[in-house]
Amino acid sequence: MIPRYALPRMVSVWDPQSRYAAWLRIELLACEAWAELGVVPREALAVIRERAGYDINRIQEIEREVRHDVIAFVSAVAERVGPEARYLHFGLTSYDVVDTALAVQLQQAAGILLEDLEALSQTLADLARCHKRTMMIGRTHGIHAEPTTFGLKLALWYCEVARDLDRLRRARETVAYGKLSGAVGTFAHLPLFVEQYVCARLGLKPAPISSQILSRDRHAEFVLTLALIGTSLDKFATEIRHLQRTEVREVEEPFVEGQKGSSAMPHKRNPVACEQVSGLARLLRSYAQSSLENVPLWHERDISHSSVERVILPDATILLDYLLVRFREVLEGLRVYPDRMQRNLELTGGLVFSEAVLLALVGKGLSREEAYRLVQRHAMKAWESGEPFKLLLLADPEICRHLSPGEVESCFDLGYHFRHLDDIFARVGL
Repeated sequence: MIPRYALPRMVSVWDPQSRYAAWLRIELLACEAWAELGVVPREALAVIRERAGYDINRIQEIEREVRHDVIAFVSAVAERVGPEARYLHFGLTSYDVVDTALAVQLQQAAGILLEDLEALSQTLADLARCHKRTMMIGRTHGIHAEPTTFGLKLALWYCEVARDLDRLRRARETVAYGKLSGAVGTFAHLPLFVEQYVCARLGLKPAPISSQILSRDRHAEFVLTLALIGTSLDKFATEIRHLQRTEVREVEEPFVEGQKGSSAMPHKRNPVACEQVSGLARLLRSYAQSSLENVPLWHERDISHSSVERVILPDATILLDYLLVRFREVLEGLRVYPDRMQRNLELTGGLVFSEAVLLALVGKGLSREEAYRLVQRHAMKAWESGEPFKLLLLADPEICRHLSPGEVESCFDLGYHFRHLDDIFARVGL
């Protein structure tokens, strides 16, 4: 069943029609290779090319009887070709066709995902530049830490997506291998030339060595990469969910006209898209575990991996395609509230400048322990009483013995925190 969130381009990669088309192409290319070697007569090759085709209903009808998908496919094609069909599947085993076709499908799927990632990267770049100097409070452990900007947060995400792009390009190369090496990988019934010929025309590389199948660590690496990309999206979506909380409300995901947030509470504007991203990323991670379980197989191959792959490879690529498009839509419609960010930045009455005061005292010759004690004493009082941190410092004679009022005031300069902003953006290429 195709998931309701599936997007047409990715679905077409995994459609049975696409799979059978790839199988047929491999069978025809193998016949061509044999013809180059003089095994398949040119006249027979011409007939095969002209007549080879299939009807999905007929394949399924045969499969219900023989209970083997590749046999059913080859039989259905052979019915159309006639006597020359004896050269179809010559010297091949089923997974010479299946695994090589799967590599083609994974290349197509990876191409779509790379386009999605590049579009997301551009959206993040545009947003980061737009909010480069949109000041907000940075938080660690969920608690106010020091000032940052929303642009820096987005630039961090942009840099992570750049790494995701690199990972996916590498993973695509890892699965860009085909194999036509026979039942246990020994080329007992066909020469290496056939494999080289077919793979070259499919844009694949021949696996240096294979058993009956390509080693499944390749596919595991691919799915692990998809899961990691999904986890990046989960990280970004979780941050938006936190920033959308009523008490924070610094950003909100899009809420379109006519949308409703709750069947009971008309006021609700919930971060449902980001919650969906976070939830479905968990499913991607479960597929990563399944892909790892597919690596150890009995001897030259068993089929315990096959049924799993028929679920996780199409669904993981379809799912990530959806998540990348969905999250980009969130970013493109994101509501950002700089006034609320400023208000939250000022919420603790200047406590976020405590490190600047600490370092100023150390610069005057105090030990770090003594400076920390002085600053923390007033910071804790400000937490409890709500009094402005700066006024508490200025009222302390011990502080004033070391820092003038002007020096205390300079510790509360927001601009000081952002003097390296341009350098950071330049380092990440923004």
